[in-house]
Amino acid sequence: MSDLRQRIKNLFPPSLWHPLSETRYALLRAAQWPAAMLHPLRGESIARLAALKDKHKGERCFIIGNGPSLKETDISLLKDEYTFGMNRIYLAFPEWGFRTSYLVSVNDLVIEQCARDLAGLEMSKFFSWRTHRYFAPFKLSGSNQPHFLFTTHSGPKFARDACGRLWEGATVTYVCLQLAFHMGFEKAILIGVDHSFTTQGAANKTVVSQGDDPNHFDPSYFGEGFRCQLPDLDASEQAYCMARQAYQDAGGQVVDATIGGKLQVFPKAAYDSLFD
Repeated sequence: MSDLRQRIKNLFPPSLWHPLSETRYALLRAAQWPAAMLHPLRGESIARLAALKDKHKGERCFIIGNGPSLKETDISLLKDEYTFGMNRIYLAFPEWGFRTSYLVSVNDLVIEQCARDLAGLEMSKFFSWRTHRYFAPFKLSGSNQPHFLFTTHSGPKFARDACGRLWEGATVTYVCLQLAFHMGFEKAILIGVDHSFTTQGAANKTVVSQGDDPNHFDPSYFGEGFRCQLPDLDASEQAYCMARQAYQDAGGQVVDATIGGKLQVFPKAAYDSLFD
């Protein structure tokens, strides 16, 4: 969030700026909608997303966050599981010896700075439609063509069908939960979602990293000079509560098996107990 917008928020009570903010975002969504639904590239994505509907019905998946707790987690147990990785999780692929089943990234700053890396990953991947321009120079096609999602920053909802609009919920983990639901996964298990950050500051504020990254599994994840946004834990908890309810209503479940994680929205499970 810009310093000017933060000052404006500080000057006026939430009862005034909340409606104004939602109106602004509603107008932005309306402006984005035609291209997000009618552009040929997006049309291809919608068709491929539709083909993924209930593909994994009744199965389980692991949604792998990027927290420091991953260094304490035996990732080798996931080699034959369905997995969702996020953002720069690919930094761990060489050490693991395998890739996640899917990769998801929707943050504009991450994609802008890592587009070349992301484009080079030959795997099933999902990015926000807003960021498709960053991949244009790489002329991706065939199996390496990303699925482009119509994600937005406002309008809280849980999308049961990923062909339409998905609310980002201030965390790419929430987008993964919606994609997993769309694909029919009955049980989604979180690991590496530490839900705690050493770096402090206003939610969503853009900062420039001054050195090694203490908030992720790799110190180079958001290393020196990387532009990134500070987390909005309150908004993400609101989103997680919606995901918990959606899975419960469908007869499914979200479980948190993060080692030492601080998130309290989902029932906890001991990671090692999930494997026979």
